[in-house]
Amino acid sequence: MSEVGVRLARSPLGLTLDAVREAIADAGLTLDQIDGVATYPGKMQAFLGFSPIGADDVIEAFGLTTRWHVGAAETTAQLGAIAEAAAAVKAGLARHVICFRTVYEAAAMARPDEFPPMERRKDVTGNSQWVSPFGAFSAANWTAQFATRHMKRYGLTREQLAQVAINDHANAALNPRAIVKQPLSLDTYMSARMISTPFCLYDCDRFTDCSTVVIVSAGDALDEVRTIPVRIAASAGSVERYSWDQAEWASAYPTGRDLWKNTDYRVDDVDTVQLYDGFSFQPITWLEGLGFCPVGEGGRFLEGGKRIARDGDLPMNTGGGQLGWGRLHGFGFAYEAVVQLRGEGGARQIGGNPRVAVATSGGGPMAAALLLARD
Repeated sequence: MSEVGVRLARSPLGLTLDAVREAIADAGLTLDQIDGVATYPGKMQAFLGFSPIGADDVIEAFGLTTRWHVGAAETTAQLGAIAEAAAAVKAGLARHVICFRTVYEAAAMARPDEFPPMERRKDVTGNSQWVSPFGAFSAANWTAQFATRHMKRYGLTREQLAQVAINDHANAALNPRAIVKQPLSLDTYMSARMISTPFCLYDCDRFTDCSTVVIVSAGDALDEVRTIPVRIAASAGSVERYSWDQAEWASAYPTGRDLWKNTDYRVDDVDTVQLYDGFSFQPITWLEGLGFCPVGEGGRFLEGGKRIARDGDLPMNTGGGQLGWGRLHGFGFAYEAVVQLRGEGGARQIGGNPRVAVATSGGGPMAAALLLARD
C-alpha cells in the first residue's frame, strides 16, 4: 500500500508504483516474474479522480511483459478484479498477477484543471437515468433508503448504526497508515450534522488518495514466493443492475449466500470480517447476507459494539475500514484480511491465531466477496 492521505502532492502513478514495489518486495518476486495485471475499474478519462491509472499504465511504467491483463467497471465490484486474477492463474493464463486499485479523489478535487470533474449534462444517461429522477444523485441517497427500510421494518436504530463508525475509528487509531487518528464517541456521532437521513457525517467515508496492491499467484508457483501465502478459498459476486424494476435487496445478499456454495468452510469458521463500509449501513447488509445473523437482525448484532470489536466474537474492519482508514475503495479490505491472517497487524492484531477471513466490496447495485484462508 502506498501513502494514504487527503490531497496528497504525489501523482497517482507515483502512488501506484510505490504500492507495486512494496507488494513485489513483500512477495519476494521480481518484475520479470509478473505476467499479469488486473484492476478495477480501469482508467476512466471522464472521471480521473475516481480511477486515474489503468493496467496499461502499470505495464508501461514497469516495462512488464504480460500474458494477461484486465481492467473494467462492468464487473462484480472492486474485489472482482482479484477474483478474475484468480481465475486467470487457475486457467494457466498467468502465474503472478498484480491486482491494484488507485484512488485520487481528494487530490483531484483540489486540482480541477488537471483532473476535470465529471461533465454536467442536461440529458440523463447511464445509471443516472434510474436514480436522478428520484433525487438520488449520490450513493448516500440510495444507500440511505435501504437503511431507512431497515429502521421502519426491523427497528434498526442510529445508536446501533453508530457502532460501525465507532469501531472503525477505534481500530484506525491503532493503524499508522489510517487517516483517522482519534476514537469516536457516541455523543460526538449523534451530534454530527446529517448528510442523508439516517446518515450523519460519520456514516460516510471521505475522499482519499492511495493505491493498494495485492499479488495473486498460481498454486504451483508458490515455490517462487518468499512470504506467508494466503489462499483464496472461495469468491462470489453479483450485480443487481439499475433498471425500472429496482432490486428489493442490495447485492450483498445474493453474493453472501453464493460465497458458501463454493467452499466447505462455514460461517462459524471465520475469525475476522473486513466488510465494505462506504456507508455505515453496508456492513449490516453483509453481516445479514453472509449469514452471521438473520435478515433484519444486523442492528441488534451490532448493539453495544462488543461483538465486532478487536477482542469480540467477530472482529470487524480491524484496520479502520473506509470510515477510519480512508476510502481505499474495496481493496483495503483484502489487504487488511491478509495482514490479520499473517499476524502482522501490530497494535491492531486480533488474537487467537486467525486462519479464515472474509473481505467484501460494494454491496449496493454490485458486490464481490472473497473467502481467504491461511492453511
